[in-house]
Amino acid sequence: MPVPLLRGSLVVVFALPQAMSAQWVYTNTGAGELRGLSAVSVRNRGAAPEIVIWASGSRASVLRSRDAGLSWKADTVVGAAGLDFRSILGLSDDFAIMASAGDADKGQAKVFTRGDGTWKESFETTKKGDFFDAVQGWDQHTFVILSDPVDSAFGVFMTGDGGTSWLRLPAATLPKVLPGEAAFAASGTSLVLRGRNEMWIGTGGGGKARVMYSPDRGANWSVAETPVHAEGAAAGIFSLAFFDSKRGVAVGGDYTKRELAATSVALTGDGGKTWRAAKAPPAAFLSGVAFAGSAATLVAVGLAGTFASSDSGDTWTKVDTVALNTVKFLGDKGWAVGPRGRVARWEPKSP
Repeated sequence: MPVPLLRGSLVVVFALPQAMSAQWVYTNTGAGELRGLSAVSVRNRGAAPEIVIWASGSRASVLRSRDAGLSWKADTVVGAAGLDFRSILGLSDDFAIMASAGDADKGQAKVFTRGDGTWKESFETTKKGDFFDAVQGWDQHTFVILSDPVDSAFGVFMTGDGGTSWLRLPAATLPKVLPGEAAFAASGTSLVLRGRNEMWIGTGGGGKARVMYSPDRGANWSVAETPVHAEGAAAGIFSLAFFDSKRGVAVGGDYTKRELAATSVALTGDGGKTWRAAKAPPAAFLSGVAFAGSAATLVAVGLAGTFASSDSGDTWTKVDTVALNTVKFLGDKGWAVGPRGRVARWEPKSP
């Protein structure tokens, strides 16, 4: 049975750019380190839409909220002891898919799906070098898992039947990676899918922060360099977000340095073909970013806290100092998760 985990909340109010204000409402769930986060609006017949939030992380932690983050319950995942679920995707109030991050040859690269009230293991790879970074989907049946490179290319796994069977894209069809290049399993957003076919991958660790783009589900690719700080194995792009097929943002930095005066934000207006540095990015490592209700408003999170932009990502204001890993928005309603089982609910306020 799910176990209630709501243990008290803390409301913190911050001033935002352009006379906006908002509040993070923090809740301690008692779960492990949370990195996976997904939000879905569920429309039930004859009832108002219901916002369901899914969160996941270390110690096989899986949480669900069916009231837009006001309260949370834990799920039990049989056979998942010790796994770190850094990426989760919820499609309804019952169906979700998640991937564990860890060395495949040590039994840590597994995929679980939930559709009948229980979690079931649906896929595992034991190939040395595989390490799941993110899971995303185009619809309720078609999902993609991104894995760190093996040999010359990223591991890209696809399913078209809801996770029952999986196909690994041939390495020869994927862009060749740089020495040391990989993706970061920090927020589940090093991979982004849009529309029916588009796919972006953000990279780092190889001395350059790059974005790989496919317009046709991995059949063809283009690669663009970005100005995001990428010096060292711990640096590069940690999160991507797109408002539409043209306007996007990449954030990152060096996760060993909470605060660093380097380019942590890059912007694109052509679907990722070219990228430019933000005019005044946060001097901090950022692991997650999301558009917050409009193309002009963004919220980014990291170990140094929360930052907000009201000019499409060019300039940023620090609005909080609490460490967070991942952020998601549905319209102007947002949620975030972080260390020590921390979850947070963002509520815009009228001036």
